[in-house]
Amino acid sequence: MDKVTELSYALDTFYFLVSGALVMWMAAGFAMLEAGLVRAKNTAEILIKNVSLFAIACIMYMLMGYNIMYPGEAVSSFWPGISFLLGGDNTAAEVLAGGDDAPYYSNMSDFFFQVVFVATAMSIVSGAVAERMKLWSFLAFAVVMTGFIYPLQGYWKWGGGFLDELGFLDFAGSGVVHLCGATAALAGVILLGARKGKYGKDGSVHPIPGCNMPLATLGTFILWLGWFGFNGGSELKLSDVGEANAVALVFVNTNMAAAGGVVAAMIAARMLFGKTDLTMALNGALAGLVAITAEPLTPTPMLATIIGAIGGVLVVFAIISMDKIKIDDPVGAISVHGVVGMWGLLAVTLSNPDATLTAQLIGLVTILGFVFVASFITWMILKVVMGIRVSEQEEYEGVDFSECGLEAYPEFTEAGKG
Repeated sequence: MDKVTELSYALDTFYFLVSGALVMWMAAGFAMLEAGLVRAKNTAEILIKNVSLFAIACIMYMLMGYNIMYPGEAVSSFWPGISFLLGGDNTAAEVLAGGDDAPYYSNMSDFFFQVVFVATAMSIVSGAVAERMKLWSFLAFAVVMTGFIYPLQGYWKWGGGFLDELGFLDFAGSGVVHLCGATAALAGVILLGARKGKYGKDGSVHPIPGCNMPLATLGTFILWLGWFGFNGGSELKLSDVGEANAVALVFVNTNMAAAGGVVAAMIAARMLFGKTDLTMALNGALAGLVAITAEPLTPTPMLATIIGAIGGVLVVFAIISMDKIKIDDPVGAISVHGVVGMWGLLAVTLSNPDATLTAQLIGLVTILGFVFVASFITWMILKVVMGIRVSEQEEYEGVDFSECGLEAYPEFTEAGKG
């Protein structure tokens, strides 16, 4: 019996670690997607943002974020309290004690899996504020976002807080991760303003195409792959027949939702524009993935495809609508992760009998409201203290030069000057 327990513990821990590694690889996906969808003169800066935000997220979540989100003893269901640094791991005696309270995976594997989630939420912000935000203002916001804002709202659901007690359901984070990141981005974009030349005085929208569509496509495929760890790892366990079957269904539903999102976005774009827009197809894939993230276990594969397809259609109209109200989001992150994140939370009621529309709406509004207010205040303080937007001249030249002192494509740039 002890050997079986130890083997199960080792297997579930290993599964957690591998899933976390897949989610970490999503950082590469965000970096490539965003690097492809910005202009060449802003590429190096978006890449340093993605590398540095991941590092900051890891450090801040180790220092305080993890203990806020998963406190040993919370002060209340609204406030978990604040403590610092990680505790120790499980002992063999604790694992072999048996019973429902015995741990079935390593504490450190849990931290590793959770820390890559907070980095994902912060990655959503980087693309939305691209091409005109000061690098160090962005990094300062990342400290607050990953150390406090994300963990607190995460505690309310995944840490056993009041949203969890209300029956709010969010399997892998359509709300806790994606809506959270998109809302923080929205608050920043509102204060930041649009890129120069994006909108005309007559209300016209001037498209600013990205510099590298192959790179953006590669980023999308990397994110699609990483999402199997994102959703599959959130099952938390693999070591018995029921859990193994559940993980397999989560993988299938995750994949089918992405496929549905691609096809639906392509059709919607074709009907609206008369062309098959690649960027809409890519965002359709991501929208399908975001939509199914709140509940990838209870739908059938057909329903998962439909949920993803609705997300794919929503994201096309959301991106168009954002431009109409002059919310300038170079990569469509607010539409993909925010608008479709809300759809994902509501879609839980289609297949999970434990879900109620009331609880889902309360969770949605709570995350949206808290993250927006907390982020807006943080962005406003940064705007007053250090400024958040580069100068008009720096924006014209590209933030690669002003913020990083190098160019991502120097040969191409020099050739163009000639």
